[in-house]
Amino acid sequence: MLLPNVDTIAAIATAQGRGGIGVIRISGRNIKIIGNGILGKLPAARHATYCNFRDENGNVLDQGIVLYFPAPHSYTGEEVFELQGHGGPAVLQMLLQRCLDLGARLAQPGEFTRRAFLNNKLDLAQAESVADLIDANTTEAARSAVRSLSGEFSAAIHGLVNGLIYLRMLVESMLDFPEEEVDIIDFERRDALLNNIRLKLQHTLDSAKQGSLLREGAHVVIAGQPNVGKSSLLNRLSGEEVALVSDIPGTTRDVIRQAIQIRGVPLHIMDTAGLRESQDAVENMGIARTRETLHRADLILLLLDACRGLTAQDEAIFAGLPADIPRLLVFNKIDLMKDKTLLMAGNNPFVGVSAKTGEGLEELRGKLLEAVGWRDQESGSFMARERHLQALALAQTHLDQAHAVLISAELFAEELRLAQRALNEITGEFTADDLLGEIFSRFCIGK
Repeated sequence: MLLPNVDTIAAIATAQGRGGIGVIRISGRNIKIIGNGILGKLPAARHATYCNFRDENGNVLDQGIVLYFPAPHSYTGEEVFELQGHGGPAVLQMLLQRCLDLGARLAQPGEFTRRAFLNNKLDLAQAESVADLIDANTTEAARSAVRSLSGEFSAAIHGLVNGLIYLRMLVESMLDFPEEEVDIIDFERRDALLNNIRLKLQHTLDSAKQGSLLREGAHVVIAGQPNVGKSSLLNRLSGEEVALVSDIPGTTRDVIRQAIQIRGVPLHIMDTAGLRESQDAVENMGIARTRETLHRADLILLLLDACRGLTAQDEAIFAGLPADIPRLLVFNKIDLMKDKTLLMAGNNPFVGVSAKTGEGLEELRGKLLEAVGWRDQESGSFMARERHLQALALAQTHLDQAHAVLISAELFAEELRLAQRALNEITGEFTADDLLGEIFSRFCIGK
């Protein structure tokens, strides 16, 4: 069912700046008035039609292609047409102003997609994936966003919800009878259904975490003593000279950030000042920033000199790292070692590399992905946001609590209801209005 009495919105749907093509998108109930004013008449539905775009005096503003989509068979579910003309900023602004003069108003950020959601053309998870697809910086991120946009993530959520609904129906029917009248097979079926839902939820959560990593990336901090090769390693991983390299201790005095990709997974690598006692006030400021950065990391690479091994100073640094953040020991300068089997780091995971020659870098890249939680999945990942992860984790908590209160049918049924409610928030079956505003306000204008 379409939204009643919606006004007509218009916006430039292509990126800012000059381009070969510029698109004006219009949606709403006054499409015919605007179409007649600019084109003389609406073109045939779902056919590309070459037209002149005219001003109020009949003068030609531009020439291009028009696409008309009658309701409800359009992106928003409303009457929609698009003017595809030349991509100069001046001509696009004139054409947009002509639409506004004919009764449209300027669309708010994400308003086209919001209307698509409200008109049941997309669910909320699919709507968010539109913005994620636009913002994708890697091939894997784009593929993950497309999977979510095509409905794979939503289908997984709906499958979980349908399973919960069936289980709730079974439990409610069991509540209507005295315990002695409930067959043992009903209890076995209840337990089997619950276990199946919990397994599917865990699989969906794992896939969503992978998608969240593709969307947000992971922050990896390179830390260690001065002159162990932190800046050289950053340069080698990024493939360019982004950090100054010198034999003088304390050369790096501020945090240097560089975005890289490993197998399509975005990582934000940060080179930091060497950790040591110093009398230099400026260097101490850099060391203080290093310690602050360590607490915001998703992974810490503690870089060591392979020729010296794990020294007392390294052990002190290791002990002072945030305990709740994963860390990986990296021995640099293995090209200077005659016997690499001498590398030892106790029970801690480590890898040996040479930032100078590139030896061991491929193994390090694999260890990095493993340490930040990336897992290659045959079925692929879903592009997920933090709110999706929170909702899935909340549903998992309620299912765990349901398992713990199996002997109390009333409490068990309530936990199932709360789990279903958490999952429904992902696709929008249950969502606060202020959450909708927050989600769609982050879209670009014209989308």
